Amino acid sequence: MENLLKQIEELRERLQKIWGLLDIDGQITEIGNWKLEIGKPGFWNNKERAVEVGKKLEDAEKEVSTWQELKKEIRELEELVAVAAEEGDMSIAEDAREKYQELKEKFEKYEFLVLFSGKYDKNNAILSIHAGTGGVDAQDWSEMLVRMFLRFCEKKGWKAEILDKTAGGEAGIKSAAIKISGRWAYGYLKSESGVHRLVRISPFDAEAMRHTSFALVEVIPELPEAEEIKIKDEDLRIDVFRSSGPGGQSVNTTDSAVRVVHIPTNIVVACQTERSQHQNKETALKILKSKLFKLEEEEKEKKERELRGEAQKAEWGKQIRSYVLQPYKMVKDHRTNCETADVDGVLDGDLEPFMEAYLRWARIL
Repeated sequence: MENLLKQIEELRERLQKIWGLLDIDGQITEIGNWKLEIGKPGFWNNKERAVEVGKKLEDAEKEVSTWQELKKEIRELEELVAVAAEEGDMSIAEDAREKYQELKEKFEKYEFLVLFSGKYDKNNAILSIHAGTGGVDAQDWSEMLVRMFLRFCEKKGWKAEILDKTAGGEAGIKSAAIKISGRWAYGYLKSESGVHRLVRISPFDAEAMRHTSFALVEVIPELPEAEEIKIKDEDLRIDVFRSSGPGGQSVNTTDSAVRVVHIPTNIVVACQTERSQHQNKETALKILKSKLFKLEEEEKEKKERELRGEAQKAEWGKQIRSYVLQPYKMVKDHRTNCETADVDGVLDGDLEPFMEAYLRWARIL
């Protein structure tokens, strides 16, 4: 029993460390503040803010209750071990050992959150997908990636909103932009930035030849701080156009879609999710500010690394993951060497093993 008590004590110490790293006490204070805000008269007049606060409250309560429950279970297990030791009851002792194993597995599952140490990991994310080399196969592959990420968000209980989508000529899509709202959304999804490669027998090839196609995934955090970014009117080109789509009643019949081009950096952001041109413009400008803010941050980090003489990491333009459907089935991340033969599961949104491997890999660089 002495050894079991020592193991439980180690688990409790790890929990205390995580409690501080995740600032659970701070989150409890935030929950109280949000509840006060919700109780104020006129709170629901601003629907967008109300939905945002409601979602933050729900996510924070879920996270806090998880760690509070683990804390309670550790305390109860310590009491059970004390009873077993006092009474010398071997059946109680065996029950305690089983409960410890269950608790340890549960704890290690949630301990994964500690890997989120980035400044913006808790933020919402803006995910963009662009078809690359491979013609119609690349466009079809891009649409498959959209579905993969939407399925992942669905499993996480996150809200995913397609801001812009440009259909391919024959099939698939040329590009898409998705806003993903959920706690730790950027922390999870930042691992997906880079080139994704697909190898398969093309459904568009009459000779059933094997084709390789590519798509670029870009992920940036949604940044409230980006409101501080000032953009000169003369640096922008704003185009309006009719929302594209496969047809039907939901397609806009007015020129409400907006494309914003930042001339100095050639960054392009489009939005067609709203029926109002004004709302689409606001959303596009917000995303543009986030992109410019992130660009500034990356430039600062690059200069700091150069001053310290640190080696540069290759980020963009490099193939990060391969999805092979023929002649065998395999998904492999080339940064972490994490791989699986369950291609169907991955394409259905089972991405967490790759994300966890990436976070562990990035942490030791």
